Amino acid sequence: MAFCGLLISITATSAPAHEKWFHETENYALRWDLFFRPLPLTLFGAVMLATFVAWLYWQRRGRGFVPGPEDFGTTDDRRAALYGLIPAILGIHVAVPLLVSGVQGELFTPNNKLPGFWMYVFGLTQTGIALAIFYGALTRIAAVALAVLWFAGIFLVGLEAMLESAMYLGFAAFFFLAGRGPISIDRLLLPKLEPSARLMEKAVPALRAGLGLSLVFVAFTEKFANIPLASAFLERYPLNFTAALGIPMSNETFILCAGSVELLVGLWILFGIFPREIILIAWIPINLTLSIFNWTELIGHLPIYGTLAVLLVWSAGGENLALWLNGLRRGPLAILEKGAVINFKSN
Repeated sequence: MAFCGLLISITATSAPAHEKWFHETENYALRWDLFFRPLPLTLFGAVMLATFVAWLYWQRRGRGFVPGPEDFGTTDDRRAALYGLIPAILGIHVAVPLLVSGVQGELFTPNNKLPGFWMYVFGLTQTGIALAIFYGALTRIAAVALAVLWFAGIFLVGLEAMLESAMYLGFAAFFFLAGRGPISIDRLLLPKLEPSARLMEKAVPALRAGLGLSLVFVAFTEKFANIPLASAFLERYPLNFTAALGIPMSNETFILCAGSVELLVGLWILFGIFPREIILIAWIPINLTLSIFNWTELIGHLPIYGTLAVLLVWSAGGENLALWLNGLRRGPLAILEKGAVINFKSN
């Protein structure tokens, strides 16, 4: 934790910034030769060691240091009610950027410009998926379409770009596994499309894995293995403020430290290691550059905000999983089980 805190404290503003969103990338191919040098490999090794040690401690301790909702006096019923709202909350967080990308001719993120005919096809598809998830209508079908769109993007904008957007594949998995919850058109009109309880159990881990993978890949494609791009980005946006703190770093060292932060945060989220702690530590740098990059970063980060918020209130263990299923399947708008009979009283 100390290693994590030190890295984040000295690279706070650069770690979450998506260089490719705000700088041209045409002449910046990956340079893996720049990664296989002493300093990058040392930082990479330190991150991997810190992750392994933290994982061992997490397995031994079984819980984090930051208290969860259950420690603040809430009841199981209210936690279940919150879990019932999570698909709707996440639906808003992913529908908005999908809608914006669709109408702007982009695929998931601003750097993935769609060419010619495909701009209309993928734009319309993203818009349709966004509306389906927003309203909760045919959500699981929309989730499959989102996954297909992600895989199609590999052939249109490249594997690298899609790996950076792995969180959208995580959202596709989440909505296919969990559905859109009780506050949805699906629940009211299309109960036969609801997923089973067994599938619902896997939804949050899939969501978490998607975000973790995105952060891990971006750590390499925008920093460790793309130092020229990150350097050009810092020349345009001078975010290397370490000199003001009395610990001046070269831009390259600053970039490598920022990549280490992103890699560490991504790995800890991916493997579910002290999730509340790492989220609270990372929350500040994720938001620090909003006033610099404005609406583009705010909208692009909405899926990240939604996922982090869910993981912040999520708890490990079977009891929490039971509350998750209870929130999704029961309550005033419970799933209509097969064979259920509704009796209507006539006046």
